[in-house]
Formats: sequence, structure tokens, C-alpha cells
Amino acid sequence: MNGGIPSRKDAFDLLKEYNTNESLIKHALSVEAVMRYLAGKTGENPDKWGVIGLIHDLDYEMFPEQHCTKTREILEERGWPEDYVRAVVSHAWGICSDVKPESIMEKYLYAIDELTGLVTACVLVRPSRSLMDLKVKSVRKKWKTKHFAAGVNRAVIEKGAAMLGVEIPELIQDVIEGMRSAATDIGLDGES
Repeated sequence: MNGGIPSRKDAFDLLKEYNTNESLIKHALSVEAVMRYLAGKTGENPDKWGVIGLIHDLDYEMFPEQHCTKTREILEERGWPEDYVRAVVSHAWGICSDVKPESIMEKYLYAIDELTGLVTACVLVRPSRSLMDLKVKSVRKKWKTKHFAAGVNRAVIEKGAAMLGVEIPELIQDVIEGMRSAATDIGLDGES
């Protein structure tokens, strides 16, 4: 880490150290891309937001029963800044963490984590298998079908959007836009 600030390489290397599951890595890349997009949209630091998005599920593959608890231990042992650690742990507030999202970065991470999964599922059932032609209305339609991507916690997305004061369609559009920048890396470019 350069001066105690983790780089994207630091985060990606650490992610790969604890994760081999391709789906989890693609999810991390999706969340990273959306967080970078949102940082740019809100005038915040895209490198910081991206690193936090990339590392948010660090412990999930190896320690699913200790999700966020192990991540805190791992990041603290490696000297990560407390605001990075706090942001990562806050993304699972009310699920396996009692750290409530407070900053705009934390609130966005909380709101978009599950939503990236829903958007991914929507793309995978499209004939094009591409984010490039995905529309908000398509995601909204699938949102209403509770058995579609049933593992996506829609209540968490709604709670996050409410914390941000953002309407769900706007949040969906932001997630689509952010994920488009990583479409090739996450296999949602219609070519994979």
C-alpha cells in the first residue's frame, strides 16, 4: 500500500487471495465498476470507492458464516484505513453487520450490492446477453417477479435507495451505466 492507501492492485490481489469463484469475482468487479461510476457522478474519489466496491465481499467465499467479521480482521491486520474497513462492513448492515451506512459512499454500496445481482440476472436471460441494450423498464419488470433472482434482497435495495433519497429507477440506471464499463470483464458484453 502506498502511504497506507490501498491501490486497486492491492485490493484485486487480496480479493484473488481469498476468492477463486468466478461468479464472486465478477460480482466484485461489477460492484467496483458501479461504485467508480457513482463516485464520478457525485464528485467523490473513484479510486477509493472502486477499491471498497472490489473488496466488499472479501471473506464471503472462505468464511460465509463470518461474512464481514473476517473481512474486518483481514483488512485491519493488513493496515487498511479504518474508513475503508467501516465502509466494507457497513454494506451488510442488518444482515450480518450492525454498522449502519452513514456516508454517501456507504449508502451507495449498501444500495447497489444486491442490485448488481439483479441486473446481472436480467442480462443473462436476454437474447443478446449484453448490458449495452438493457433498459430500466426490463429490470423493473423482472423486479416485480419475486421468483426471478429470488436471492436478491429487494428490501435492502429499497432501504438503501430511501437512505439516499433516490428513486429505484434512477438507481437501476446508475447500476446499468456503471456495469457497462466492466461489461467485457464480467462477461455481459454479448460476446462471452
